[in-house]
Amino acid sequence: MKKIVSFFGERSEIFIDLNNRAENYARELGFEYKWSVQKPFDEKAVIEELKNADAGIIDVEPYDERIFKEINTQTRLLVRFGVGYDNVDLNAASKYGIAIARTTGANTSAVAEMALLLILATKRKLNINQQCVRQGNWMKKVGNEIIDGTVGIVGFGHIGKKLSQILKGFNCRIVSYDPYPDEKAMKEMGVEPVSLEELFRISDAISIHVPYNDSTHHLVNEKLLSLMKPTAVLVNTARGNIVDEDALYKALSERKIAGAGLDVFAAEPLPLDSPLLKLDNIILTPHVSSQTVESLWNIYKMAIDICNDFFAGKDSPHILNPDYKIH
Repeated sequence: MKKIVSFFGERSEIFIDLNNRAENYARELGFEYKWSVQKPFDEKAVIEELKNADAGIIDVEPYDERIFKEINTQTRLLVRFGVGYDNVDLNAASKYGIAIARTTGANTSAVAEMALLLILATKRKLNINQQCVRQGNWMKKVGNEIIDGTVGIVGFGHIGKKLSQILKGFNCRIVSYDPYPDEKAMKEMGVEPVSLEELFRISDAISIHVPYNDSTHHLVNEKLLSLMKPTAVLVNTARGNIVDEDALYKALSERKIAGAGLDVFAAEPLPLDSPLLKLDNIILTPHVSSQTVESLWNIYKMAIDICNDFFAGKDSPHILNPDYKIH
């Protein structure tokens, strides 16, 4: 019986239940499943666990050559619990013959829903109005509607498409920028392809859904932010370093844009001395876009299914470094 080790999940009632379900599901497929909490991340403990495992389900922490060279005798596959893999050294994994996969699509609905939540909350100044009630202040802050407005989606992948689908109920004009546009899907969904500059210029709300890599580092910079309407808001549920936080702070503090909703940050946890925490026109959440019971189970199940297909010798679209096979 092959062994899977999962390193994702805090020791809470929800994650205990999810991992019990995962253990039962894995057993049905012929796998031994072990849950190992790593909060905070303990590289030495992870290595010791993986040395005796055929596969691992990993979180957002760095996985590089230091780990791969210690575990490659036994471990053949690591599955990223989620979509982003910027902290995984794919070249080093391939060097040691370890396949890296991700659970693409499993959290699509949850992240798209969170993006919509942040758009609505920032447009209607929800955090400021909540403080008014808590302080007995009742100085009502007037926001803007997104109904009949223009929403710009940066990145038209699984999540961008899902958000577009949801926004149709708001009668929005939807525009999107993607360096590799799915023109057929855009046409079918009534989404207008535009340049990145035009998207920032015309949108009432902008939502970021591109992966983080060298080409998207600080993609949203001072120049793009300067193009936004003063009533527009920016939402990021992708990766923190896609947005230049210094430039965003400047735009928000000077009221050049109306607000922002961030679920991801350049450094996580967000440092308590971050200037973003001083702003009243920003909503901050602790990287929880994919954290719904439904989405988490989808991810656990998909991760185990990927393991099952991998060891059955099936080709998988979820493998990120197909060159691992040559080693």
